[in-house]
Amino acid sequence: MARKITIEPVTRVEGHGKVTIHLDDAGKVVQSRFHIVEFRGFERFVQGRPYWEAPVLVQRLCGICPVSHHLAAAKAMDVIVGAGPGKLTPTAEKMRRLMHYAQMFQSHALHFFHLASPDFLLGMDADPAIRNVIGIVALNKELAVQAVLMRKFGQEVIQATAGKKIHGTGAIPGGINKNLSPEERDRFLKGAPPLTIDQMIEWSLAAIEIFKDYHGKNKDVVDGFAAFPSNHLSLVRKDGALDFYHGVLRAVDAEGRKVLDDVDYQDYLDYIGEEVRSWSYMKFPYIKSLGKSAGWYRVGPLARLNTCDYIPSPLAQKAFEVYKAYTDGKPNNMSLHTHWARLIELLHSAEVIKELLLDKDLQGTKLVKKGKKVSEGVGLVEAPRGTLFHHYRINDDDQITMANLIVSTTNNNEPMNRAVHWVAEHVLAGKSEITEGMLNRVEVAIRAYDPCLSCATHALGRMPLEVTLVDARGHVLQRKVR
Repeated sequence: MARKITIEPVTRVEGHGKVTIHLDDAGKVVQSRFHIVEFRGFERFVQGRPYWEAPVLVQRLCGICPVSHHLAAAKAMDVIVGAGPGKLTPTAEKMRRLMHYAQMFQSHALHFFHLASPDFLLGMDADPAIRNVIGIVALNKELAVQAVLMRKFGQEVIQATAGKKIHGTGAIPGGINKNLSPEERDRFLKGAPPLTIDQMIEWSLAAIEIFKDYHGKNKDVVDGFAAFPSNHLSLVRKDGALDFYHGVLRAVDAEGRKVLDDVDYQDYLDYIGEEVRSWSYMKFPYIKSLGKSAGWYRVGPLARLNTCDYIPSPLAQKAFEVYKAYTDGKPNNMSLHTHWARLIELLHSAEVIKELLLDKDLQGTKLVKKGKKVSEGVGLVEAPRGTLFHHYRINDDDQITMANLIVSTTNNNEPMNRAVHWVAEHVLAGKSEITEGMLNRVEVAIRAYDPCLSCATHALGRMPLEVTLVDARGHVLQRKVR
């Protein structure tokens, strides 16, 4: 009997989306889709605003990763005011990096411990009433407190660099509006335990071991779940190192061959296209040289560790070597290994934060630099969820006339749909009854990408969760509501 399964909304992600899966009379999956059902349209309503408002305005897309939008927009405006890559003062560049790596740190900690770990530590089939952060508190109160303190530390570094923990104003076109005082620096280096950077590094190392322990006991699940070949794209430093703040665009295929060879991201439009499909408000980016059907790619922690040659911090590099050895140096195409990659990045972020805190340039007083103004600029950063594109044009009156944003979750649109389809075929196909655990596996596949649906489509709201089985004649066979 033909059926349609609907999951609405997908839970433990930022924003709102739904999944539909169609099964034929034999129980075979004939269609699966991850729908983004929200829409705002930031790219339209920033038009007409003065360009210097962009870094503060566009970060209102999201309260989870505002720093990423703040800095991507600021980098685009740097180009417009004649202070593009390599032209900022050392204090401005390093203050922005500190802000950005603190954002990566707090976001990765939030996602793994609060959103993803319940599926690992409590089980994908656990009662949903306990399969959440409250369940983690009951299971291991010390770990839950640690997770909160890790995010708190990252947020406080953001406050010290951006002025506020959420929607700060630190980055401005051509630089930064404050430096880091010695008192602020010392608070993070040797302040009241456990809120010190050395403690954050220690906890980050322990977090990697949590995942590795789970992986060791559940290799078949972790390695096989929603695993499929894909291209991978990210920024890398010019020497091939992992770099979240700046670099060139690199893409590799599933075998590790370079598809984009260290491209200047100001020219991204020559290489990246966006497809529109009728059933989603989120676009589908692709690499133009490969075409729409073969050019889709993943971004984020998994992609970054597939494209970079090494990690420029000692402890994370050591963890990276173990990670790469698991796939014999080949790209890792296993979706749940994204969590492993994310925790290595968590450690790297902590190491970079310490390195920056020890840099005297943060107490410098030269904060802004400008040159000859131009009418167009592109800014890219590696956000927690992946590569983030901001592209703007302005007119002679300094008003924004065009804005194009390709956010991390948009870049991962096709991979998330592929992950949903994998679960539909391997978990739901042929089953006569829906179980909550089966539906959760669909969400587990999506959560691996840590999607921010509000960023991708720029809306907010609330919806109930209702899952319905319908036969070919439209008769309701089964309905579950929560």
